[in-house]
Amino acid sequence: MSDLKPAAAGYYFPAEFALHTATWLSWPHNPDTWPGKIDTIYPSYAQFIKILTAGEYVHINVAGEKMERSAREILMQHDVPMDRVKFFHHPTNDAWCRDHGPAFLINPDSRQPKVIVDWGHNAWGGKYPPFDLDDVIPTLIGAAYDIPVYHPGIIMEGGSVDFNGAGTLITSTACLLNPNRNPHLTKREIEQYLIDYYGVEHILWVDEGIIGDDTDGHIDDTVRFFKEDSVITVIEHNKQDENYSLLKHNLKQLQEMRLPDDRALTIVELPMPDPIYYNDQRLPASYANFYISNLHVIVPTFRNKRDQEALDILKDCFPEREVVGIDSTDIIWGLGSFHCLSQQEPAV
Repeated sequence: MSDLKPAAAGYYFPAEFALHTATWLSWPHNPDTWPGKIDTIYPSYAQFIKILTAGEYVHINVAGEKMERSAREILMQHDVPMDRVKFFHHPTNDAWCRDHGPAFLINPDSRQPKVIVDWGHNAWGGKYPPFDLDDVIPTLIGAAYDIPVYHPGIIMEGGSVDFNGAGTLITSTACLLNPNRNPHLTKREIEQYLIDYYGVEHILWVDEGIIGDDTDGHIDDTVRFFKEDSVITVIEHNKQDENYSLLKHNLKQLQEMRLPDDRALTIVELPMPDPIYYNDQRLPASYANFYISNLHVIVPTFRNKRDQEALDILKDCFPEREVVGIDSTDIIWGLGSFHCLSQQEPAV
């Protein structure tokens, strides 16, 4: 492999709304992530996979034959077309493929049009050891595909960044500047890694994450690009809610941001659901944790009065895709939802 970093070799990370070849998942199996409840998540998870297969392939990391058989049985019970699903025997510690999965970069003009970046993974600041199996997943996928894998050597999570596909990335200071990730790096040094290894040119920062988010403020719960110049951001209407001032602050920052050509962002406001608690713990329920597949926008819903309002707003943002809500009330007890569980593989 060339000594050039991906950006210097012409590679970049496309927007999620660009065409996919497949969606990558890691089969949920860790009972500690959903204490006493893991079996309850499979109906919604299987529905998620079934919708994905309508427009792209689904690639699933499993520990081995036994887990594959169990997963196949569950998916077939929910009428998932299995000719659209492929299993890879890559053992994982947990299910959050957005954060431990491969970052695929593309360069349509290269003889090698697709590569993988394998960022370091430390389970969100060392919160949930062990994480050694998750940490090597991108390299295993690179070996399975026989394509180059880059190793920047720092901690980075897919849920902490979002892309417009035209050179701009948005992230949060709450996460990327948290000392439990890369305490030896300055903000400017982190930006240079993002530029070199994601193939972007312009970095936008908001400050805050939402209450209950154990990732320290992942952007995929707060702000998402849906066009090159347009973002969706969650807001809280209840002034007594802990998220109210945090999300109002983010909104003000977004209103002041400019793209490289000096355009302001078009901002669409998305409501937050009413608070959801489990064992007195506030859960990070957010409609912004949707996943954009080739044909659909798959949105977590929470048996909440704001579910339909959120779906209607997203339908206006994605007129060319079908917006589908899937009940995430059980899944969110694991402190993440559909975007956290998935990682797109772009088409070239």
